[in-house]
Amino acid sequence: MKQVFVLVLLLTSLSATAQTDSPFIKRIPVDTSKSQMNMDAVYNRPFLQAGKIPVSIGGYLEANSSYFVTNGITEGLSFQLPRMTVFISSTIKKRIKFLSEIEFEEGGKEINIEFASMDITLHPLANLRGGIIMNPIGAFNQNHDGPKWEFVSRPIASTTIIPATWSNVGFGMYGKYASNNWVWAYEAYATNGFDDRIINNDMNRTWLPASKENGERFEESFNGVPLVTAKTAIKHRKVAEIGLSWMGGAYNKFREDGIELDKKRRVDLFAIDANTTIQTTGTYITGEWVWAFIDVPGSFSQQFGDKQQGGFIDIVQPIVKRRMFGWDNSTLNVALRVEHADYNVGQFTETGGRLFDHTYAITPAVSFRPSQQTVIRANYRYQWEKDILGNPESRTAGIQIGFSTYF
Repeated sequence: MKQVFVLVLLLTSLSATAQTDSPFIKRIPVDTSKSQMNMDAVYNRPFLQAGKIPVSIGGYLEANSSYFVTNGITEGLSFQLPRMTVFISSTIKKRIKFLSEIEFEEGGKEINIEFASMDITLHPLANLRGGIIMNPIGAFNQNHDGPKWEFVSRPIASTTIIPATWSNVGFGMYGKYASNNWVWAYEAYATNGFDDRIINNDMNRTWLPASKENGERFEESFNGVPLVTAKTAIKHRKVAEIGLSWMGGAYNKFREDGIELDKKRRVDLFAIDANTTIQTTGTYITGEWVWAFIDVPGSFSQQFGDKQQGGFIDIVQPIVKRRMFGWDNSTLNVALRVEHADYNVGQFTETGGRLFDHTYAITPAVSFRPSQQTVIRANYRYQWEKDILGNPESRTAGIQIGFSTYF
């Protein structure tokens, strides 16, 4: 905790100094050029830099309140501080960079290193990256910063099928090529991966986020087989960006001390993501869809799904852009998120009837941005869920009000 205190004190002093407009402190702005893609999100954040010190510091905070009712029952009004995240970056030498992302969750209950990598630039199309890497599956896992979103809750499928934020120790390459209005990019990494918690867990279903509880994945592979993640994306600067990604590898311990315990059982995820801005109206649309395929042992009951799928689509419409409440270039938005997650796609073996175990949600929102780095948001969330047997739905409705800001 001493180290945490020192880090927070440093951030506080830098921020306080920055407010005095001291020439010693400069803010590194976010790159808003049309060449920026989803893969650039880890670097495309605001930072503070002091003088000629080669280290830059930034971060963001999220806080909110919520009131939910499920089938007529409520636990009342609650306040949450889900996360505070700190970024530290440095240019070590020409074409050698370091970046880390440290997250303090639930008021410091958990402290996680979500990203800590060294990047070596050899050529725009060939760059090396090693350390703790955010696996580039879908769009949200890499581009998850709270201030970028108009919604308090993170997307269901992006956090329960793709277990965002999902990161591992490993190495790989990435690159980008631009020509006229077109930009193409790729990423490919080999990292440590999942473990058998995805089927041996307290949820009693196939649950990929359970592997996040394995802190040893940053020290060693569970089974000695790398998890491979690859993504390619293409963007037309005036139209849209579309990405295709895959992440897969063995998740079980199939061999130990030279003894065969089981066959290799794989988990594979495929995702498509897209985002666009309609130029005439300023409407921003983004979304992703993921399919997960899991080789579940035949000895497990059918409540453990071997196929999952889900996704979301966000529509954000600015309705006022002007000086408001003394802030220049403020924006008032209305937004809508529609999302779905199905944890057991298929039919019962005995009857041929449908397996359920799915969730739908719709969230209209209003948000106010005094700057693009700060969002104050109010959401109404309506969610309905069915268990594996298709019993009457559990329905949840509620209001969330909060903010998120870079600092």
